[in-house]
Amino acid sequence: MMTVNWLMSDAPETRWQAGLGQAYRTSRALFANPLALVGLVIILGLLLVAAFAPWIAPYSPIESDLSARLLPPSAAHWMGTDELGRDIMSRIIHGSRITLYIVLLVAVISAPLGLLIGTMAGYFGGWVDRVLMGLTDIFLSMPRLIMALAFVAALGPGIENAVIAIAITAWPVYARIARAETLTFRNAEFMSAIRMQGASHARIIVRHVMPLCLSSTIVRVTLDMAGIILTAAGLGFLGLGAQPPMPEWGAMISSGRAFILDQWWVATMPGFAIVVVSLGFCLFGDGLRDVLDPRNRT
Repeated sequence: MMTVNWLMSDAPETRWQAGLGQAYRTSRALFANPLALVGLVIILGLLLVAAFAPWIAPYSPIESDLSARLLPPSAAHWMGTDELGRDIMSRIIHGSRITLYIVLLVAVISAPLGLLIGTMAGYFGGWVDRVLMGLTDIFLSMPRLIMALAFVAALGPGIENAVIAIAITAWPVYARIARAETLTFRNAEFMSAIRMQGASHARIIVRHVMPLCLSSTIVRVTLDMAGIILTAAGLGFLGLGAQPPMPEWGAMISSGRAFILDQWWVATMPGFAIVVVSLGFCLFGDGLRDVLDPRNRT
């Protein structure tokens, strides 16, 4: 049976023990950070709401009831109804699935792409570095939302095209971080030892360089989640993201702006959901950065 002393051992006997010990130290430090814990609770709440949306939502997110249009928050409709009589809380609950879908797909596409480009640039150097970082600088020189709008306008509106557009604009940051870390150990002795064993460049990058850059990339992805959510909401607000009648939070704010003075809840409730979820990712990412920063380890 595993004990705390076994996990905290300074001389682990196996790689398995070392990995579990590091995970235990990281989780303990993370739970000692109250703000990171708040962020983790918000993220777990988003995951649970998205997973059990059909059972949690009291009403259908797309069926309209014109006899109940623009009703204020009440016991029957906790967040009120919109201009078509749809329950706003039910739409926000189902919209969490769309938000989570966009966030996860963008992270899965952009983070590995940026990690690969950055490690290749830092490992090979020379003209490879100049070409790859020149391309990265071109993407970094333009505002992310403006570039995403340009790509969605070219690809056409839709949630899949929005994911592709956001992913294309998100990878340069990860490439820069991966390159900077790769440069710090490119000429280290352990890298020379790996080369002397006959390992190919591809094997060194995939098996040794990329894992060393993974922790900082994960932290950056977590911190970028809020920006991804806001960009997706911005595209939905402009009608370039998820299309009606899908309950996307940005599109809900766009449809509710016409009633903002008299029926404030139509646009305020989805806006509040965006703020809370974005705050959760920011708090958790900030705590994760403090935990994984090697300068804070003793």
